[in-house]
Parts: sequence; structure tokens; C-alpha cells
Amino acid sequence: MNVLIINAGSSSLKYQLMNPDTGVVSAKGLCERIYIDGRLTHNANGKKIVKDIPMPTHSEAIQAVLSILVDPVEGVIKSTDEIDAVGHRVLHGGMEFFDSCIINDEVIAAIEKCIPLGPLHNPANLMGIRACQAVMPSTPQVAVFDTAFHMTMPPVAYRYAIPTEYYKNDSIRRYGFHGTSHKYVTKRAIELMGRKDIKLVNCHLGNGSSLSAVKDGKCQDTSMGLTPLAGVPMGTRSGDLDAAVVQFVMNKYGMSADECLNMLNKKSGVLALSGISSDFRDIEEGAEAGNADCTLALDKFAYEVRKYIGSYAAALGGLDCLVFTAGVGENSASMRARICQNLEYLGVKLDPEKNNVRGKEAIISADDSKVTVWVIPTNEELMIAQDTAELVNAAK
Repeated sequence: MNVLIINAGSSSLKYQLMNPDTGVVSAKGLCERIYIDGRLTHNANGKKIVKDIPMPTHSEAIQAVLSILVDPVEGVIKSTDEIDAVGHRVLHGGMEFFDSCIINDEVIAAIEKCIPLGPLHNPANLMGIRACQAVMPSTPQVAVFDTAFHMTMPPVAYRYAIPTEYYKNDSIRRYGFHGTSHKYVTKRAIELMGRKDIKLVNCHLGNGSSLSAVKDGKCQDTSMGLTPLAGVPMGTRSGDLDAAVVQFVMNKYGMSADECLNMLNKKSGVLALSGISSDFRDIEEGAEAGNADCTLALDKFAYEVRKYIGSYAAALGGLDCLVFTAGVGENSASMRARICQNLEYLGVKLDPEKNNVRGKEAIISADDSKVTVWVIPTNEELMIAQDTAELVNAAK
């Protein structure tokens, strides 16, 4: 089976052609500068190809993708009929979607209803869906929502302590993101641990970071909120802070709400603390060179992640498994060690030698650690492909 995975942005479109059973990716690439002039970067058959192709809309971008996939020289399939389904990443499912679903008119209307919750991403996701429908009208399309995995949270976790009218009228609550990653890692951790009844904390750590508390395979809490701004400090996002900071900064510096939120989303986090970069590799180099601001940025990030792990262990009533994933979680042994420092009281004990691993699946906890600590590389595209295949096959 071939599943085409689409992740549409406002002026870009990422794609992969994948076998959901094996996880083998036969082709992947990126369409960018849509609406401007158009550029396609395509990777297949061990080669990278860059082409300038007019892309006045997402429809032309999809057509460019399909054309190169079936190209006699550069393609990997003979006909678009070999594409069995399309899986679309959709950022925000609001309170409408608790799982992935086959796309129809009702689903599109519900995604449109969620635009106020995802104003930057949902319109772009819809453009990708409509473009595929126009070019591939008979191919099943599936929506996989970034928020869906977290919809098993109980009200005590997802409700904000603000007047109920904002929840009832405007759907303001904690939603959480990186759900496809958390779902994949949870599924894999259950397989590796050999049982489903585990208390698990997932640490998806990268330029964007989020944690989730999972019990028996279901999310109980997560660090991001109504938007991806909440939680731990990230590459450029502030993470949690007193809401009055927004009022103070707006009043003192004459900022609009949008300008202040732009600062918190794009100019804060470890970029602001380190003063040099949002890339953890750069910050680690700075800290090794004696830059005190870089050291503070790393310590602050580790401290906040550690606090979340502790609070989630309390919420779960214990901890069986701790997982590190995503760019920083998978590749930075030093950050994993910083985070796990002082977690011995929870039963977390790293083995320094086992922790010396990058980008591959491994147990990094000591043999006598009461909590099993894993590095599990995430694979959101495989999760999208598997969800898509499962729904399409069930509908046959």
C-alpha cells in the first residue's frame, strides 16, 4: 500500500510517499514559495532534485508532486493510481475531533469551524486537502489531527480556571499539540515494555517542546495549552508565564496584543535567555566555552522539563517509563542527563554509558533503575500513514 502524506503550510507543502506496513519512504520532498514563483525539492532513488515550477496555488503544488512521483526517469511509481490514500496533517481539531477520520464535506466544515483556534495552520491544511481533492478526486483522504491524542484528558486537566462562558461559548481549554508524535512514541513504548498498563511520561524535546502524561495508553495531561505557546521554554517560545506580563509589556512599550504574542512566540525561549541562538547545539557550544547566559538557558530548560516530569508522576500516581524523543530528546545525551539529575527520588537512574546514544532506540537507564528510561526516535509521518491505512482499509 502507498500512502501520500501531506503537511501543508501557508506557502509550503511537505510530502512523503510511504508504505505504512514497512515504514519505507520511497520519495519525499518540499514545495515552497507557493503563490510567489514555486520551487520543488524532491528526494528519491538516492538523488536530490530541485526544480523551479510555477505554483500559483496549492493545487499546482500537488500537481507538481504527482508529476514527479510518476516521472519516467525521476519517479517511483508508474501511475497516480498506485497512491492508495492521502493522509493530511491538520493542526487543530478543537473539540470536534477525538481521532483521525476520513475526510468528507462534514469533516471539512468542522475543520473550518476550528480555524479560530488554529488561525495560521488550519486554513493552510484545508488548502492542501482541497488541492488533493481537486487533483485526486477518487483517492481517499484522511485527516490526522495534532490535537487528537490529547482529547482523552479529563476536565481537571483540560479546563482553565476562568469563567465557564469562555469554555462553553469559545471552546477555550487546554488542547495540546505534537499529538501524532506522542501517539507514536506511546504506542512504541507499550510495545517495548510488553504491556499497556504503564504510567508513562513522554518528553518531546526540540525547537518546539511538549510533555505528556499517559496512563494505559491514554493521555491524561500535556504541557501545551490552547496554543503551542504554553509549557516549557522552547527554541523561541517563552512557555508558561504570568499572563500579567503581557499587560505590563504592552502598556510600557506600546505593543499591540499581536506584537506581544509575536515576541513571546518568536523572540523568547532559549533564544532570549542565551542571547545567541534558538538552536540547542549552538547553546551547548556556548556553555562549553564559558558563556554564562548559555548555561542559564540550558539549566532553565532542564529545570522546567524536570518540574513537569515530577508533576506528571504525581498526577499519574507513579512512573514506570520515561521517554525522550524529537531533536533534542533523541540526540542530546548531556540534556537528558541534566533533566534526569535529581530525579532519583522518583526511581529514575541513568546509566552514563547507555545514555551516550544519538538518534536510535535504546534503554538509557541503569539496570537497577526503578523507572525504565528510553530514547525512542519519533516518526510522525509513519503514524499518519498507519492511521490513514487503518481507516481506509476499514472502510472497504
